[in-house]
Amino acid sequence: MNIPNFLTICRILLTPLLVILLIRKDYTGALLVFTAAGISDALDGAIARLMKQKTRIGAILDPVADKLLLTSSYITLAVLGSIPEWLAVVVISRDVIIIFGVVILTLFQGGVEIKPTVLSKCTTLVQLATIFLCLIDLAAGWEGRFLHLAFVAAVLFTLASGFHYIYKGFVILSQEDANT
Repeated sequence: MNIPNFLTICRILLTPLLVILLIRKDYTGALLVFTAAGISDALDGAIARLMKQKTRIGAILDPVADKLLLTSSYITLAVLGSIPEWLAVVVISRDVIIIFGVVILTLFQGGVEIKPTVLSKCTTLVQLATIFLCLIDLAAGWEGRFLHLAFVAAVLFTLASGFHYIYKGFVILSQEDANT
């Protein structure tokens, strides 16, 4: 196992710890774990590129690790009332729609290669930043005074990215129909 894949697996394993810390309202601990997970995400990608250690399993595990971390964070924080429920619903619904689209494209085309777009990468960054800011807010006891802009940004990026993926899916299916 190479270093980037090891870091990705560590990120996956940090996710349950993050949820436990959030449930226990240990926001400082949760912030530290979330920060460590974010650093491991940046490091695994950088190391994989710089040391030419990109692997097929890493290409699959990295987005899975991101989705586990984000989905767990948004659900837990929404259940605890630290973020609005609608925000968690929008973030998670986008991912469910993308997965559903991939399944449909796979059924109709026998397989599809999904590459993240720039908008998708920006969306993930904004979603991660929103959780990070929320955890800072909770650890500092600021009672959400500065989070509204982050929530709006997360929703806008998530919706834009979701609609972009839907559009791309329809384009691929339209090309398939034109070829038959």
